[in-house]
Amino acid sequence: MEAELRRLQLELKQTMDMYNIACKEAITEKNKAKELNLWKLEKEYKLEEARLAEEMALKLVEKEKAKCKAATKEAEAAQRVAKLEAQRARIAEMEALKQSEAKKVSEAMTYDLRYRKYTIEELEAATNGFSQACKIGEGGYGPVYLGEIDHTRVAIKVLRPDAAQGRLQFQKEVEILSCIRHPNMVLLLGACPEYGCLVYEYMANGSLEDCLFRRCNKQVIPWQLRFRIAADICTGLLFLHQTKPEPLVHRDLKPGNILLDHNYVGKISDVGLARLVPQSGSDSVTQYCMTATAGTFCYIDPEYQQTGMLVTKSDVYSLGVILLQLITANPPMGLTLQVEKAIEMGNFAQILDPAVPDWPVEEALKFAKLGLLCAEMRRKDRPDLGKVVLPELNRLSELAQDSMNGIMRSSRGAGGVILPRQGQHPSLKLQVSIAT
Repeated sequence: MEAELRRLQLELKQTMDMYNIACKEAITEKNKAKELNLWKLEKEYKLEEARLAEEMALKLVEKEKAKCKAATKEAEAAQRVAKLEAQRARIAEMEALKQSEAKKVSEAMTYDLRYRKYTIEELEAATNGFSQACKIGEGGYGPVYLGEIDHTRVAIKVLRPDAAQGRLQFQKEVEILSCIRHPNMVLLLGACPEYGCLVYEYMANGSLEDCLFRRCNKQVIPWQLRFRIAADICTGLLFLHQTKPEPLVHRDLKPGNILLDHNYVGKISDVGLARLVPQSGSDSVTQYCMTATAGTFCYIDPEYQQTGMLVTKSDVYSLGVILLQLITANPPMGLTLQVEKAIEMGNFAQILDPAVPDWPVEEALKFAKLGLLCAEMRRKDRPDLGKVVLPELNRLSELAQDSMNGIMRSSRGAGGVILPRQGQHPSLKLQVSIAT
């Protein structure tokens, strides 16, 4: 019995162990099934997430495609608009070019009515092919040649190809000189626009500068002629200032631009830098603001140089320096101070040009004081050209004429040189219209 009981106990124990093992295995399998289920759920979640992400990506792609398509359409539309604008611009440019060409033709036709148009062959024939033997001068614009056209001596100014402002000065000079005629303005006879050539009356005695400094064996100009030349310059300058519809300021008045004919009549030349200035609406002062000054140093109005404000009295300053040079034959640098000092020290006669032996010192002193007044630093201190300067210069010119008459009377029968008598100066009321 005991043995049977032990066997049963042993079998029970074995059964219980097997049961425990089976329970553990069942729990393990249950856990594994649970983990597998969780893994499956996680996989399904990830797959769903991937599917949703793919759908969103597809939607974004479609959206970007739509944007790209819209952008392409906009770009194509913009390109079409740009082409249309470019076409319109080309049409407008062509129209502007046509109008410009028509204007040039019209201007050329207008100029043709104002001056004679020469061919380059005519000018070459007149100057022996622009030979050096015919060259009589050189300026910033270009060389000047002596020629003969229609049995008349002429001066031909040629535009240098490298002259930056030469073409503009050429057009301005033709524009101005073809419109005006005055005994104290150099006469423009014609031009050759294609080659930038200007044909002027020939001025036998050259420039005032050459005569004052006695270059090229020039004869000494007597004081009588110097006084008369001063009145000539002032008369021509006032004529420019009285042009209509707007005053004309020379801007480069200097002895080199004053030419003398065979009778030593002074005439203003080189108006290529001249500027038409509008009348100020607030007062009677004519002024015009320039971005850059033009002219020759020592002759430029100090206020114009500092402010760029151009007025008719800018030319009066230049005239003042020229007047002082006429009686001293000195360079312009510091000339006003030299004359002022000579007057203050009481040795004014010593500063007069020694080449002239018979200066009327008292009248020359009045002449000098007028020059100093014109060359005042402030333009408001300068005298009026028509009311003050010209009347005084005309008075001095008449004095000079009386002196020349005496010389002429004493020279008759003695074989002396008789200076030509000049009539009264031309009317200052001449008015012209100049196209701007």
